[in-house]
Amino acid sequence: MSPPDSDSGMPTDYEIAQSVEKDHIADVVEPFGLDRDDLELYGEHKAKVSLDAIERTSDDGDDGKLVLVTGMTPTPLGEGKTVTTVGLGQAFNQIGKDALIAIREPSLGPVFGVKGGAAGGGYSQVLPMEDINLHFTGDLHALTSAHNLIATMLDNHVKHGNDLDVDINQVAWPRAIDMNDRVLRETVVGLGGEVTGIPREDGFILTAASELMAVLCLADSLEDLKERVARIVVGYDEDGDAVTVDDIDATGAVTILLRDALQPNVVQTIEGTPAFVHGGPFANIAHGTNSLIADEAASNLAEYLVTEAGFGSDLGAEKFMNIVCRFGDMEPDAVTLVASVRALKYHGQEMWPPDVDALDEEDVDAVERGFENLDKHVRNLQQFGVPVVVAVNRFPEDTDAEVRAVLEHCRDDLGIRAAESNVFSDGGEGGVDLAENLVDAAESDSEFEPLYDTDLPIKEKIETVATEIYGAEDVEYHGSAEDDIERLADHGFDDMPVCMSKTFHSLSDDASKKGAPEGWTLEVTEVYASTGAGFLVVLTGDVLTLPGLPEEPAAANMDIDEDGTISGLF
Repeated sequence: MSPPDSDSGMPTDYEIAQSVEKDHIADVVEPFGLDRDDLELYGEHKAKVSLDAIERTSDDGDDGKLVLVTGMTPTPLGEGKTVTTVGLGQAFNQIGKDALIAIREPSLGPVFGVKGGAAGGGYSQVLPMEDINLHFTGDLHALTSAHNLIATMLDNHVKHGNDLDVDINQVAWPRAIDMNDRVLRETVVGLGGEVTGIPREDGFILTAASELMAVLCLADSLEDLKERVARIVVGYDEDGDAVTVDDIDATGAVTILLRDALQPNVVQTIEGTPAFVHGGPFANIAHGTNSLIADEAASNLAEYLVTEAGFGSDLGAEKFMNIVCRFGDMEPDAVTLVASVRALKYHGQEMWPPDVDALDEEDVDAVERGFENLDKHVRNLQQFGVPVVVAVNRFPEDTDAEVRAVLEHCRDDLGIRAAESNVFSDGGEGGVDLAENLVDAAESDSEFEPLYDTDLPIKEKIETVATEIYGAEDVEYHGSAEDDIERLADHGFDDMPVCMSKTFHSLSDDASKKGAPEGWTLEVTEVYASTGAGFLVVLTGDVLTLPGLPEEPAAANMDIDEDGTISGLF
């Protein structure tokens, strides 16, 4: 979430973070059942939790209540899911509930690009925010190295005889980099003569888009991680059969590189709530939530766990329900849907492209026209049988009339709980009403069910998500999609959940369509198996797996002085 305008007089995120006197991380987690021996310390304020400690605490009692934070279709400005997640953890503790939060690690690409970091904001941040948004504990670097080791060993195998008969035109494993470097999207490798290698087309993806990131975030132990790594498909041989990481003898070395990265990181919020910050898969080509092992650890330690799903509920929350909950054998007790007045006005504007400058002006009519997007997300979540609470994340320019219109619509027209959230400006205190509503929701009866059975045919699973979640009228298959589905079924991969890759700018597959589009057809262009992660990726349009920097990247305004004080980070 972006900070308020400077006119509000509120300090920047960095200034707020620097003003907080942090406790030693061992003291932060001690009340929740972890001692110093359970931690691998990275200085005084960040640590990794040992896998032995996670296994020990898993046998200590019942899991806590799970609250999932998701959102309506986001705008380029951001609606504040992470700040809501952090603020809710603080708010639960303010009302006497022991709570932990779990969120994703930031990627360096967005930090230096346009989106910014992923440590919350205002008085609902995780600390030390500059460390979390930069190198942190080295997880992203370990993943980058492990990913590129697979690519290197595959090319090395081809260079030295190619005993597996790898078809160099069907290599399915690109390189990875944790930076928005658009010129590396499509490359040619192996140039320079016989001593260098076999020339072929290649490219780079963002580390967060690597299947290894999804694998790390779905593994529940070192043994499970190793098994998942082994079965990752890196290409196909001349007969069309899959070639895996295990086939090129890379499993052991890759798992060694990821050993420490598997341990979840723990830090603290501004108010001292422990926060697990671990993993960061994309929410389009992957499942878009922090690691399963972090969720399991936090849930074992607290009465309430607040965790976040990426993008809108049509992507992050759908995948959390249909993929993560299956693999983790868990279910949410309540969902909070983050909405903002400016997002509702964005979807309610009667022009394209939307006039972003006009979002600062009061316009209750535009807010009400935007309800169709909010309502669709509410209906989507209700299909899973879980109570929904709308959080109206308030920005300084929002008027009382606009906020009141949203709350009344939710309570009177939709018949669901709703609360204003001011956790950015007021920390946990600003989320007390929301937390109390979520306690009521989480303690009410619910009957969670995934949207589909995994043993259904691939097309039926795709069409269920398309029609029930996106609101599509039909699905068409183009390019290699039909052949892909047939081949995947022949290989025995048809019993996996589907991970839909779709634009996050719209409920539809067309980024320009706002609100809740109807009467449209979802176009599927390709389907492939992420065998290590355990799901099928369904491509429905062009999704950038390696973004580029904007014309004025955030990095251009960053600096550090001789005392080490950072400016321009946030």
